[in-house]
Amino acid sequence: MTTKTFPLTREQTEALTQRFPTPFHLYDEAAIRANVRRLLQAFSILPDFREYFAVKATPNPFLLKLLADESCGADCSSLAELRLCEAVGLRGDRVMFTSNETPDAEFRAARDLGAIINLDDITHIDALIAATGSLPATLCFRYNPGPLKAGNAIIGHPEEAKYGLTRDQLFTAYSRARDLGVKTFGLHTMVVSNELDAQYHIETARMLFELVVEIHQRLGIRISFINTGGGIGIPYRPEQQAVDYAAIARGARQLYDQIIVPAGLAPLAYNMECGRAITGPYGWLVTRAIRRKETYRSYIGVDASMANLMRPGMYGAYHHLTVLGKENAPATKTYDVVGSLCENCDKFAIQRQLPEIAMGDLLVIHDTGAHGHAMGYNYNGKTRSAELLLRSDGSVIQIRRAETLADLFATLDLPAAAAFH
Repeated sequence: MTTKTFPLTREQTEALTQRFPTPFHLYDEAAIRANVRRLLQAFSILPDFREYFAVKATPNPFLLKLLADESCGADCSSLAELRLCEAVGLRGDRVMFTSNETPDAEFRAARDLGAIINLDDITHIDALIAATGSLPATLCFRYNPGPLKAGNAIIGHPEEAKYGLTRDQLFTAYSRARDLGVKTFGLHTMVVSNELDAQYHIETARMLFELVVEIHQRLGIRISFINTGGGIGIPYRPEQQAVDYAAIARGARQLYDQIIVPAGLAPLAYNMECGRAITGPYGWLVTRAIRRKETYRSYIGVDASMANLMRPGMYGAYHHLTVLGKENAPATKTYDVVGSLCENCDKFAIQRQLPEIAMGDLLVIHDTGAHGHAMGYNYNGKTRSAELLLRSDGSVIQIRRAETLADLFATLDLPAAAAFH
């Protein structure tokens, strides 16, 4: 079981709403720091371990700087994410760039930043040369094992995924890159997302270790680092258990000693690119109940919507929900908790047993610290909410202001539109 908590009382949160109107996302600095330290400590038993935080999960420079201060690197997949890293001083081998269908400008930006480039396709060897004039001294390839390894519900079956090189392509790619002057090689994979089974992550390490040995045997190429991807899940449901970082690390270390050391390929650096596991449990979407509707079901309308948190509507994902001040009240009512978008899937909870909700109550949606604000959008002209950071000293600062209609209309030529009519 996982206890779902929120770091502020109802009174503290009400006071906060006087400065920052709902809805807003709140992140807990102290909890994020403690969590990433647990992960780094657990995996320190593996050689040269580095966590490249997946910027896509929570692309905010305040959080990137916080994690950089804790010795994390950054995993990027777009030009914007590279620019955020540059803004907080992350560059060189502390940045890994993994994209797909990559525009030339993004390859150039990654080279300019000195990032480790992780190619998603065999044709990207020539694309990278065409975009930047050469290959870097260090290059990584993303492996898609196809039917050799099962995926999960979020990413799907690997053989149906658009990511990565096939096994045969991988050997061809390493051989060609070596012939073109690449000196240092990495091997990457990511075949699941939000996976709670520790053994799955251990077996992913086994797959890469065995492939490292085979690449050396067949090509004489020594892989310098592997990256097992992100994919470590979090317990969105209270009945689920958090993943034991130490169990994964111990299992991976045992396989390392069984496979890599006897092959004479140690040291082999071990990397990961977790995002959700780092910040996910330590972010919350705070919203207010503003409407009640009684038809075939009982509905509670809130001032947040899919514009603030897309996962429930997009995936049918479960997010735990708390009514502040009523955490211990009996769950005597059954509600659909919904937003105001013209989309019937704009629902945060469906037929959820909750305490009776009064208009004006504050609701906390848990585990929105990753893929929450980051996936927001502007359908119906909804503006995205602010992001706040609860500092370790108990103060709260704004780390992203709420969007305004002026922001939304900034790309429109409204006078020209009026003249057109």
